Amino acid sequence: MRGKGNDPFDYEQKFPEDKQYEELGPTARVWRTYLEECAPFDIEMVEGWRDGLDVLLVFAGLFSAVVTTFVAQTSQSLQVDYGQVTASLLFELIDVQRTAANGSLVNDVPRSSLTPFSDFHPTASDSLVNGLWFTSLSFSLTTALFAVLTKQWIHQYMTVPSGTPRDRCRVRQFRYMGLQKWGVGFIIGLLPVLMSVSLFIFLVGLVVFL
Repeated sequence: MRGKGNDPFDYEQKFPEDKQYEELGPTARVWRTYLEECAPFDIEMVEGWRDGLDVLLVFAGLFSAVVTTFVAQTSQSLQVDYGQVTASLLFELIDVQRTAANGSLVNDVPRSSLTPFSDFHPTASDSLVNGLWFTSLSFSLTTALFAVLTKQWIHQYMTVPSGTPRDRCRVRQFRYMGLQKWGVGFIIGLLPVLMSVSLFIFLVGLVVFL
């Protein structure tokens, strides 16, 4: 049977008794007990968050790279293809030269509908695909941004402050109340949902593209 003095939760044995009228002093037993009790709670809470954020950051980074590759290709369909315009005008020029060589009227040669000054309108499918993929990329990058910010917040939360045990208790409680006030746990839980929405939007765009 384990002795009473070996009980890690026996704080009366672990910490010396406070002097009279110093029960709430800077180094009082109550503050040390508070820190001892909060440490395992904070570690368990933060480790779960960190593991999830690390996986999410890796996935968001890889996914964003894939979407960027697709967007870089399809976004070209949203602007005039000057290579196609050049080829069309070149064919028209050849027809003009052939017509002139045959002694026919040059005005009879049909003019190309593609010129650098022609009105360009992308197709509905091109606009839809690019809109979906740009939205997907925005969601993915937003997820990565908030994941980085929350990781920095968590790192700051776990940083051990200097000062007396009472000061450290106040700082820890202030940080914990900040986590609760800003809903850090809720935000971290929402990030995988946002990433899933981004993936779904990308797949919808891929179906339209194919």
